[in-house]
Amino acid sequence: MTCPAPQKHLTTKRRFLLLCASIAALYPIVRFIGYSIPRKPRIVEIASPLPAGGFHLGPDFVLFDTGTDAWALSRKCTHLGCTVNFHEKDNLLECPCHQSRFSKEGLVLHGPAKKPLPRYKVERLKDNGGYIVII
Repeated sequence: MTCPAPQKHLTTKRRFLLLCASIAALYPIVRFIGYSIPRKPRIVEIASPLPAGGFHLGPDFVLFDTGTDAWALSRKCTHLGCTVNFHEKDNLLECPCHQSRFSKEGLVLHGPAKKPLPRYKVERLKDNGGYIVII
């Protein structure tokens, strides 16, 4: 005499394992598709103008103004994603995690980072001299 209960238990266990394997296989695909979908740009307004040679340190970017040109750089290190800090006296950005260094233009001065910091579009406000940074 055989008992049907163990067979049902094995079927449930197989279904569970199949479900886990399917999720594990689909996760990287979903992550990849998520990166390929463009995200909506975020607009940050800086109301006050900067002096020539000045900078504004935001949570996601650093804004520089030479008086004739203004640009913003991402504060996310291209090595492992740590938040870089701007050292005004040395005129460079440095990652506290692995000491990658970047110029004010975002170029790599010292690794381990290999890629420059991404630039964000900056527009000057005509009415008050402030800026709009499009992230």
